[in-house]
Amino acid sequence: MSTPNELKLENQICHSIYSATNALIRAYRPLLEELDLTYPQYLVMMALWEEDRVMIKRLSERTRLDAGTLTPILKRLEDKGLVIRQKSSEDSRQKLLYVSEKGMHLRDKATEVPAALLCQVQMTREEATLLKQLSEKLYKQLT
Repeated sequence: MSTPNELKLENQICHSIYSATNALIRAYRPLLEELDLTYPQYLVMMALWEEDRVMIKRLSERTRLDAGTLTPILKRLEDKGLVIRQKSSEDSRQKLLYVSEKGMHLRDKATEVPAALLCQVQMTREEATLLKQLSEKLYKQLT
């Protein structure tokens, strides 16, 4: 029995992206262990380092993580003393997130992570930029 080309695993874009994503996260793991962060925690911290004092809804938009996924991540980051959650003065039902002083110190250490990861990837800057652009295009078309 012959498998049609459109059903062959090696022809599936989703398989390549899935495999590359897993490999990329595995490559981040030792770099982030030095910061005592998981990859999702790193995403949250990067978003907060860029835009501090945000509501969870805004953080969810920035990280593309839903509130159910964010809640345990934020709890762990708060337990580590990296973020502070406070009720909003405008709306007591909403929580504002702040990067703590300890979280800001971690940012200084984290600046080395992107360059360290780039050393592991044999891509030109142009290829990396194109990959990012195509990934964003795919994401936007599917959401």
